[in-house]
Amino acid sequence: MKLTVRRPRRSRLVVIVVAAVLVLGGAALSNDYVRAVTTEAMRSTPEEHDKKTLDSLQPAVRTYVDAVNSKDVDRLVGAFHPEGEAGDTGRSFHGREEIRDWASDEVIGGELTVLAHTPAENGSNVLVRFANGGLGAFRAHYEFALKDGLIHRVSMSYA
Repeated sequence: MKLTVRRPRRSRLVVIVVAAVLVLGGAALSNDYVRAVTTEAMRSTPEEHDKKTLDSLQPAVRTYVDAVNSKDVDRLVGAFHPEGEAGDTGRSFHGREEIRDWASDEVIGGELTVLAHTPAENGSNVLVRFANGGLGAFRAHYEFALKDGLIHRVSMSYA
């Protein structure tokens, strides 16, 4: 009796390789991120910004939102105080240059939908839906603190 060894078909091999990449690559994403994207995929979100909610934002916060949606990193950075800080899920970026680098890499190219806004003393608390241009969308809480009419600090966390 002759023993025949079957080679996997090319398409099967491709599926195995893709699955391995997804599993190993997925391990690099934080569990919080995966949970946020999965949760957001199950929710419905209005397609258009609510004009009344957008109009209720302080000018610097509105500039931030508009800059993200128009993919204008210079405008986004200009909304920050020179001593500004962006706190993004456990990471901090200080000053306009660090904020520019972070925004260029992780924010510009995405789209923000403002879902709710609550004015706060010297700032705003905003619930947004952020679609980051390819890796899914998630909801986040943005807490803005203002100084001299500019963003002094924004703290972001998954909603």
